[in-house]
Amino acid sequence: MSTTDTGTDTNTDTSTDIAIAVDTITLPEDALDPYVTHAPTRRWLTGPGLPADSGLLTFAALCEDGLWRLRTVAESVGDPARLPADLRDQLVIGALRDAAGAETESESESVLLDGATGEVSTTYVLHDRPDLMDRLPLAPSLRTLTDFVAATDEMAARRGRFASYEGRFGPKAVTAMSRQLLTLFEEGVDGEVPPFWKMAALIRPLALVAGPSADSELTLDLPGRLLDQEFGLGRVMRFEDVDFPAALAHEPTRRFLRETGLPEDGRLFQLDTDVPLPTLAEYYEDERPDVLTADQLPDGADHLIRLGHLAEDNSLVVDGVTGAILDWSEPDATLYALNTDVSTLAFTLWLLHRERTIDESLSHELTAEAYDQLATTMTQTLATIDPTGSTSGDEWHYWTEMFQDEAGGVL
Repeated sequence: MSTTDTGTDTNTDTSTDIAIAVDTITLPEDALDPYVTHAPTRRWLTGPGLPADSGLLTFAALCEDGLWRLRTVAESVGDPARLPADLRDQLVIGALRDAAGAETESESESVLLDGATGEVSTTYVLHDRPDLMDRLPLAPSLRTLTDFVAATDEMAARRGRFASYEGRFGPKAVTAMSRQLLTLFEEGVDGEVPPFWKMAALIRPLALVAGPSADSELTLDLPGRLLDQEFGLGRVMRFEDVDFPAALAHEPTRRFLRETGLPEDGRLFQLDTDVPLPTLAEYYEDERPDVLTADQLPDGADHLIRLGHLAEDNSLVVDGVTGAILDWSEPDATLYALNTDVSTLAFTLWLLHRERTIDESLSHELTAEAYDQLATTMTQTLATIDPTGSTSGDEWHYWTEMFQDEAGGVL
């Protein structure tokens, strides 16, 4: 058995081909035959190894039926004869984590290793249509892959090479962190940075644009005029007290709507500019009396204030008592969690708009080449700021579903 000397216990089993230390996975020489002939790759797999735990990807695909082993793409699909020739001998070594942070399974985006060259790529495993499978570049080597994963994890935790960003927030911090990470990626590849890492450098640092609220009444303290700078002057609406119904008793929400406001058009959300804002009960009584009756509305509809319209007959409402932001689905007649509060709602709308601006500046490279990776990156970025509903995997969540709507061109 191969082990990794990390100064910590190693989990080994005589029936396995791989040794797993607390932070690395390594393989013995005989486990690489006949699959891996590239000498530097063999040395990396038997030496430094692969990261055992990362928020970006997992190498659990190396284990099958309780036994650890390498396998090819051809061995992983039902009809290998239909596979493109350049995919058949690629080794399945892992998978990108999905929006919930778990390893994807059916039609998953697998991490592949070329045993002859050491190059790393990704592919969606389409069991029913293997002829449609293709590859996207991920890294020129396992060494580079490991360094990129480590750098992105350091960025997210603001440690190591990114320790200087601890406690720093705002657009300047985002720009500097993004530039530093992108430069690191550019130095690690011979040519164009793969889309997955470009997203990591351009999208994930956006979570630093707003710091925690000083008074803890709301989640975030958005920089002054952040929304005006993003959406344009005159396109952010700020309310007055006369616009609020008595049911909106949550003072931090009232203050945020007065002082910071919300964009009138957040693409997936259109603010209700017909003030004063109605409660959900008043909205259906006055605007849609023939759609739902009072007894079909959720409990407490008289203290749920409708802020505006979401796609597909959904309404965005705020709980006037707690300040929680909810999605009222008219077709389902169900309330779903949407955002923790109005500050994280504003961040979500800003994030969506910023992503589209970035993608446009890249001639839509991100959405055209790796839409699913972008959807996951957006969901995970939002979850670092506001985990409400976005990563539970147990309940329908509006933002997560909209991010994944490639046909609708949401991102």
